[in-house]
Amino acid sequence: MKRVFVDTGAWYALVDRQDPDHVAVYACLQRYQGRLLTSNFVFDETITLLRYRLGWPIAHTVGEQLRSGNTTQIIRITPADEDAAWHIFARYRDKSFSFTDCSSFALMERLKLHIAVAIDSDFKTYGIQCLP
Repeated sequence: MKRVFVDTGAWYALVDRQDPDHVAVYACLQRYQGRLLTSNFVFDETITLLRYRLGWPIAHTVGEQLRSGNTTQIIRITPADEDAAWHIFARYRDKSFSFTDCSSFALMERLKLHIAVAIDSDFKTYGIQCLP
């Protein structure tokens, strides 16, 4: 089965209809035929961002949907992923990669994922193919 990783910015754009990337992300995910994956770190970042920008009810609803496993599988970052993320973070000190992004890169490498739904340029900079 085809799998794609979904990053925080894409989750946020999907939920916030006022976000400039909403239409593109929504269309991309509607067309996608496969399994959506995200990490527990991205889940944390997404729910926190939604809570602060759109309020608790929306954050809670999205959290329940993601946690249900119906559309998305949340993969836990392992201690080995954290170590790999730290090495990525240290190696790319000239980039603005967040540690969560580095953990996503490490997870994607472990799972041999090559495509992400991500709207920030950091994934592309790291060499990951991005949708939309």
